[in-house]
Amino acid sequence: MAVGKVSDTTFESEVLKATGPVVVDFWAEWCGPCRMIAPALEEIAGSLGEKVKIVKLNVDENPHTAAKYGIQSIPTLMIFKDGQMASRQIGAAPKQKLEQWITTAV
Repeated sequence: MAVGKVSDTTFESEVLKATGPVVVDFWAEWCGPCRMIAPALEEIAGSLGEKVKIVKLNVDENPHTAAKYGIQSIPTLMIFKDGQMASRQIGAAPKQKLEQWITTAV
């Protein structure tokens, strides 16, 4: 499963009303660390398949959702389960650490 994209308008249906856990990557085009972790998230999405959905939300294009969840630093990753934020990871991390964080939380 590839990394998808969500926006202010699709966040509720794609993340909050999802049937399984969803990892949301709050990022921006100009953010170097965000671009550094993107390939790792693609690999994790591929290896975990249907166990977890991974999506990206561009904070510059979708300020409402970013403000709602208090995003002050990017990249910020959040795991949502049953419409609630279950875990948060701020800053870039190596693929192994990201994968461990995701698999532990889901």
